[in-house]
Amino acid sequence: MNSDSLGAAVLGLVQGLCEFLPVSSSGHLALSQALIGLAEPEVFFDLILHLGTLAAVCAFYRREVLGLLGELRRFSSAEEIRRSYRIRPMFRLGVMIIVGSLPTALIGFFFEDFLTSLFSSLTAVATGFFLTTLALVLSRFRRACAYKSELEFPVWAALVIGTAQAVAIAPGISRSGITIGVALLLGLEGALAARYSFLLSIPAILGGLLLKHSEAGQSSFTYSAALLGFSVAAASGLLALKLLSLLVTRDRFYLFAPWTLAAGLLALKLHFG
Repeated sequence: MNSDSLGAAVLGLVQGLCEFLPVSSSGHLALSQALIGLAEPEVFFDLILHLGTLAAVCAFYRREVLGLLGELRRFSSAEEIRRSYRIRPMFRLGVMIIVGSLPTALIGFFFEDFLTSLFSSLTAVATGFFLTTLALVLSRFRRACAYKSELEFPVWAALVIGTAQAVAIAPGISRSGITIGVALLLGLEGALAARYSFLLSIPAILGGLLLKHSEAGQSSFTYSAALLGFSVAAASGLLALKLLSLLVTRDRFYLFAPWTLAAGLLALKLHFG
């Protein structure tokens, strides 16, 4: 395996695991850059890796994705929308994904430059890791499940979770960690919290791909290396999804807290020399 292929495989593995495990891929990238001067992946290759993780979540939740697409035909009239919202779980879940995507789109559009500028600050990275740790720890002490199915899912909860996802643009804040942690604290049942979080990531990833597409130039990676990166990101992402879904349903989501706490302390240590 040449250096191009090895680098693509390593980056694909990091992307696949950190995109879904609650440890923050952006925070680990910032730490890696501070420790060894690792360059951020070029835009084109970054898009390829994100396509890999998008493929992973679509494959893992293929039944839900197909079900959501099938519900689109029910937007035929106001009466049909009201009826489907009350009695059809997949339709209501689709509405919640749309609602949850609104704050993500708005905050991402107006504050993306500010949030991404925080990558240059190790104290901001550390703060992000600590916020993720707090969300993971508090999820252990969540109240009893108040919403056990899609038909019980309230709109206000989707808005709160969507806002949490938008804040995760900042480095050190894990998208899955903050969204699942908040969902559990709001009373969503574990499987529903994980399902909603990962399905909510699909429009977020697609939106990010569309925004970055215009910035993508030529890649220094060969086509075979890019394909390898895509495959590794998809396979490792699928593995991460299976692992995290299992831990959430077994109320073991907080087990990642020591990792993010240690990462935050490392970021502070690097900042203060």
